Amino acid sequence: MSKNLESIDRMFGIWNTTDESEQRTLAEAALEHNVHFVDPRHNIIGREQFLSMVRQTQAEHAGLSYSRSCEPQWQNNHCRYHWSIHSGDQEVMTGFDVTEVTDAGKIVKVIGFFGELDRPVTASGQQN
Repeated sequence: MSKNLESIDRMFGIWNTTDESEQRTLAEAALEHNVHFVDPRHNIIGREQFLSMVRQTQAEHAGLSYSRSCEPQWQNNHCRYHWSIHSGDQEVMTGFDVTEVTDAGKIVKVIGFFGELDRPVTASGQQN
């Protein structure tokens, strides 16, 4: 799964640089041309649209850093992982993604969620 993990880390690299040439190089290595990215604020398709979304977000929220906050859990060509966004040493947002990669290791879909999930409820309706 190392090529898959490299693609995920390259995707975070896109968020963490403002150099457009570096962003494009990372995007071409990590994302399929028709990547689908959806979260509570976005629903875009395409590598160029992804880059535009990142640049717009960076312009609106300058100086933030984005990172995985756990090792991905893999199932076939899908994985899930938690992430966090920091401003300096302060965590400003958390969430998790469910990501699909191709057999070649490129990201084809990212479904992002903001925040944490509530604790699971048992069949009897009690929280664990």
